[in-house]
Amino acid sequence: MNLRDLKYLIIAAETGNFTQAAERCHVSQPALSTQIKKLEEILGVQIFERSNKNVIVTEIGKEIINSARKILFEMASMKEMAKIAQNPFTGFFKLGAFPTLANYVFPKIAAKITEKLPQLKLFLIEEKTDILLEQLKSGAIDAALLALPVEDDALISKKLFVDEFLLAVPKNYPIIMQQKFLNIEDLEGMSLLLLDEGHCLRNQALEVCFLNKIKEEPDFRATSLETLRIMIKSGLGITLMPKIAIQPNEKDIKYIPFKNPPSRTIGLVYRKTSARGKLMEALAKLF
Repeated sequence: MNLRDLKYLIIAAETGNFTQAAERCHVSQPALSTQIKKLEEILGVQIFERSNKNVIVTEIGKEIINSARKILFEMASMKEMAKIAQNPFTGFFKLGAFPTLANYVFPKIAAKITEKLPQLKLFLIEEKTDILLEQLKSGAIDAALLALPVEDDALISKKLFVDEFLLAVPKNYPIIMQQKFLNIEDLEGMSLLLLDEGHCLRNQALEVCFLNKIKEEPDFRATSLETLRIMIKSGLGITLMPKIAIQPNEKDIKYIPFKNPPSRTIGLVYRKTSARGKLMEALAKLF
């Protein structure tokens, strides 16, 4: 049994036809059929039901082919790891970020990474923080942009920037007639529109609210920052908006800065065991 035979199995299952599988594998049909037959004899089970026109994978065959896919994937991963170890600036790189950051950071940084690191094949993933942490620790992604601190001994965090919060209000909201800058204490007793459960920005805003006796609007929770933006434009409330999400020349929203602004610190987080430490340093500099 060898990797070539496993490849034959997978392609035969995908095509459902030994002749087509042989063409894709660049071998003769008898050669492919013989190798698959030998593999069945070695394993002592029937992997394919054969007819004159096509082949059907048996139940045990499905399990064997799934295992074959995993083996070939692991072999490809080993080759990729070896290639990365030789040059950490090449190969695939999966970078994650949570939704209230990804939409605003990825468009700015993706082109820069591609320009400065042309051999790196960048994949961008948008997920909530808890999912990104799971993917990071399992190896499904290489690094993530997260709000710090991240308390995990298996991970390294590099601070990138501080994202301040401003108060977003409808254009004619009375508070903007009073002052150009606010103290966070000025919001005591007011109600804010916030994001739904699972968003780290919600947790950050709730912490600010708790410390300053600010309420959450009980009858509404947005699924995204853009939904919040629409609600503010419609005159239905106020919210804390991260500076990075503010769009230029917005006509229907007024953003009021704080004298001592609440903020979130964004960092690049990756595994301590990563073989791409030098690449992480380079990415941090690009940010």
